[in-house]
Amino acid sequence: MDVSSEYFPQEDRLSILEQAVPLSQKIGAVHRMVGTHLDFIDRIAVAIYEAESDLLRTFLSSDRDGKVPICQYQRPLKDSASLCEIANLGRPRVINDLDSFLSDSDALQKLKRKGYAASYTLPMFQRGKLAGFIFFNSGRKHVFVDHVIDHLNMIGHLLGLTVMNDLSSISTLAASVRTATEFVRSRDFETGAHLERMACYARLIGMGVAERYGLSDEFIEHLFLFAPLHDIGKLAIPDRVLLKPGRLDEEEFATMRGHASQGADIIDAMVANMGIGSLPYVDMLRNIAYLHHEALDGTGYPRQLKGDEIPIEARIIAVADIFDALTSVRPYKSAWSNEEAFAELYRLADGKISRDCVEALEAREAEILTIQARCRDLPL
Repeated sequence: MDVSSEYFPQEDRLSILEQAVPLSQKIGAVHRMVGTHLDFIDRIAVAIYEAESDLLRTFLSSDRDGKVPICQYQRPLKDSASLCEIANLGRPRVINDLDSFLSDSDALQKLKRKGYAASYTLPMFQRGKLAGFIFFNSGRKHVFVDHVIDHLNMIGHLLGLTVMNDLSSISTLAASVRTATEFVRSRDFETGAHLERMACYARLIGMGVAERYGLSDEFIEHLFLFAPLHDIGKLAIPDRVLLKPGRLDEEEFATMRGHASQGADIIDAMVANMGIGSLPYVDMLRNIAYLHHEALDGTGYPRQLKGDEIPIEARIIAVADIFDALTSVRPYKSAWSNEEAFAELYRLADGKISRDCVEALEAREAEILTIQARCRDLPL
């Protein structure tokens, strides 16, 4: 037999990049492959950038020892002169000795305390706009030489394209969400600023309870992206109920409560029509729309779930939504102070909402004030 004609199946260690699995698994696979050639690459991480708020946030990380040195972390990009420079130039940064790099960055200090000694940073762009950074770190100094950098550039761009491709599916869905919420807002008193604020509050809460509930940065980012969809079910509520200026009667209130189930139906239709049923975190998206009115004592709706039966994403959204509703002007009320709102949230935490989530939000007072200053409502 001609040996050259024999068929030998080969292992494709990067086929996972084409599969419907979380990005955290994909970056882990890339890290393992890099390690077969460059065993001194001890960490690969991705941070994503949000231009509107100038925030750079941790998103993905694969660390050799499994201990993530930097997570649930965000800071304004403008606070890092070095990262601003490479973003503006569109060129990577090499630091072959972190001890000699002059910076008081919390992130850098955490890396050094974990034993990392060198760093290579690649800016990540999407359609010409900064989307984030990819970091390669090593416990050894002076390892980022020319041939290593050439290899990491190829890997980094591959990883960047994978991240952008996966996030583009979320972005497409988010664009649909924004379009849908425009319809909601045109029929309701809630504003775009409300949706942006409560999404930011949800992210703060997620960061605050991440350790307790084992939430990854990837989970928290999806929570932020999906939060504005929580009331999409209001699209199905008749104007006579949604826009009624006075109190709702029993039948009208039952109709209004139906927006949670209607929201789940709309999400299911969107997911099916867009062919994204295999997208990671789709269940989170559905839970946010469907279960954010559940109460810990079982008196909520639509399923009367109790305690831990309510997914953590729904518990987080409930607190973020209530806090912003209390601190915002509505046609029927003036805005409460943050202090008054937290007093009410703690009263509700005795049986309705998660005390952990309330405490996590209250602990971020400075960031709350920044969000409120940046995302102001237009006068009603």
